Amino acid sequence: MTTLQTETIHETGIDYLSLAESLGKQFAEREVEADESDLFVADNIARLKAAGFVTAGVPAELGGSGVSYADLCAILRLLGYHSSSTALAFSMHTHQVMIPAWRWYHQKAPVDGLLRRIAAEQLILLSSGGSDWLQSAGTATKVDGGFLINARKVFASGAPIADLLMTSAVYDDPDKGTTVLHFAVPMSAQGVAIESTWQAMGMRGTGSHDVMLSDVFVPDAAVALRREQGKWHFIFHLISMVAIPLIYSVYVGVAEAARDRVVQLALKREADELLCYKIGGLDNELMAAKIALQHMISTATVSQPSFEVTAQIMSGRTLVAKAVLNVADLAMDIAGGTAFYRKLGLEKLFRDVQGVRYHPLREDAQRTLLGQLALGWDLSLL
Repeated sequence: MTTLQTETIHETGIDYLSLAESLGKQFAEREVEADESDLFVADNIARLKAAGFVTAGVPAELGGSGVSYADLCAILRLLGYHSSSTALAFSMHTHQVMIPAWRWYHQKAPVDGLLRRIAAEQLILLSSGGSDWLQSAGTATKVDGGFLINARKVFASGAPIADLLMTSAVYDDPDKGTTVLHFAVPMSAQGVAIESTWQAMGMRGTGSHDVMLSDVFVPDAAVALRREQGKWHFIFHLISMVAIPLIYSVYVGVAEAARDRVVQLALKREADELLCYKIGGLDNELMAAKIALQHMISTATVSQPSFEVTAQIMSGRTLVAKAVLNVADLAMDIAGGTAFYRKLGLEKLFRDVQGVRYHPLREDAQRTLLGQLALGWDLSLL
């Protein structure tokens, strides 16, 4: 953490890591309240915004702070340690900022307008990518000057406080066939509504409601990308490379919190070899999660998007998921029956970490892709 901290201070004049640690501790109380009442952690996100985290990943040349990718992963991990829902909701905004930032840095892509707006207007981005993925959802109907969009976008984490929805819909192109259109929609646009559906096992404060799009007009000029439905595209290799390590940094932070919580409880008991053995096993699992996460971050930092890189990132995603689930399970076992009480806090961490199962690519799809690469399949057909 020390090296990352020094780099962050040097680039921005703000110690974002220490600030994340301080804010995270303050967020914990609101996190518990949100969990018990299915409330969105709006105040926590607002405080992150006020502290400059919304624009942290925007390049300094475009009005942001230019915080490095590795630092943002570390920030989300710290926030995850203290406030699971806050961190996960904020990771969705963060990765949507870092995708165009990567394209600006590496491709000189014309995304500077969006990035400048994020910096100048403090925009919070909302993603529907995880639930849409390669197939997308909803319909785009051609009208004069653009499209009318009708869709239900589920699992939209952070919906109540978002400004701009980054999403897609399916257009039956008479010339090119079924085509997915990618575009941004202001949450204030006519026809956009939030349906409060988020009553979940864990991560209850993320506000991951459904976003309804009813005859929402999207101008032709606002369509940023067109691609064939169901097929891998460069943008999804980029999304995989950039988004997944950021999101999974949160879950490693949650696992670290569960580990520390159960060790504190164990210190109050008389230690024996069995207890030491169980805690040692838990620490092995946590180390595995950290190593896999670091591999993902290192790969994302130095690589260009490709099938091979996607396979590396998604293998890391599977390994992190397995390890953090094992950490949570072992923590409950070590604590014993008292872990069943909500006041102890472990059952919440156990519930929150279950979300690690559901982000793409889930293990079956990940293992299939890795096997296809190993056996030399023609991936251009996928």
